[in-house]
This record gives sequence, C-alpha cells and structure tokens, in this order.
Amino acid sequence: MSALSVAAASEATAQAPVAAAGSSDLPTKPVMTLAAVKRLLQAGEAEAQARGLAVSIAIVDDGGHLWSASRLDAAPPSTVSIATDKARTAALIRRPGKAFEDLINGGRIALLSISSLSAMLDGGIPLTVQGHCVGAVGVSGGRPPDDAAVIEAVLRAWG
Repeated sequence: MSALSVAAASEATAQAPVAAAGSSDLPTKPVMTLAAVKRLLQAGEAEAQARGLAVSIAIVDDGGHLWSASRLDAAPPSTVSIATDKARTAALIRRPGKAFEDLINGGRIALLSISSLSAMLDGGIPLTVQGHCVGAVGVSGGRPPDDAAVIEAVLRAWG
C-alpha cells in the first residue's frame, strides 16, 4: 500500500461515524465527578478536624487510580500513600478492605500473595451508585475507629 493510500485510509477512518452515546450495544454506568470528590474530601476533613485527627484521606476512581487526596496538618507523610492504597484495594475488590483483613487474621494468609493489592486493611470503602462501584475512599493516620469515623462522614456526604 502506498503512502498516499495509507493517508487516504486513515482520513476515511477518522471521518467514520461514531456510535451514538446510549447505543444499545454500549452499556452505561454512573461515574464519579470532581464536584463529588471535592464534597467528599471536605466532609472527611471537617470530621477529622472536629475530632483533632491527623489523617490523610484519598479518593480513587473505580480502577483504583488516585483522583484526589488531602493530608491534614500534622499527618505523617506516609499516611497519604497508605490511604491511597486502602482506597485502591477497596475499589478493586469492590468491598471494604476490612473484609480481606478479617480473612487474613482468620488464617487465610495466602491472600497476602496478591501483589496488586497492597493494603488489605480496615480503612478503605468502595463508593457505589446503583450497584456500580464508581470509586473508593481510604483514610489513614488514626486508630481504626478514628479512620472509620472519618469514612462515615464521607459516606454521609455521599448519600
């Protein structure tokens, strides 16, 4: 094929019609928005500050990729990555990280061999809409009940 016919084929492909959004062969699902992420972080920050907690809060998308994080004053730097890992694990397993922590503590230590999940701990909760995981929140820096209180504030803001 000549360079000219490759260019013509590329142009034709670029101009080909694209399936309309909502096409019956393309499923739809709810997604997280930046406005929602900001609202959730603000709710978590307010709860942490009211309790005098030095924590980090992370929000990830449904694939576990960091959307945004907040490190409160005096929270150790390590809490940002731990909160992110907790959220990532919850998003990927579509369950609270505590579910795996409980299994591991109950003797199912083989779960520790899952290299893609680095924080199978209490403190990460998936965020769902209409049964679809759209992301997750993770909190780190406090004792488990403190982290849970911040997560509860985020969940209340989530609705």
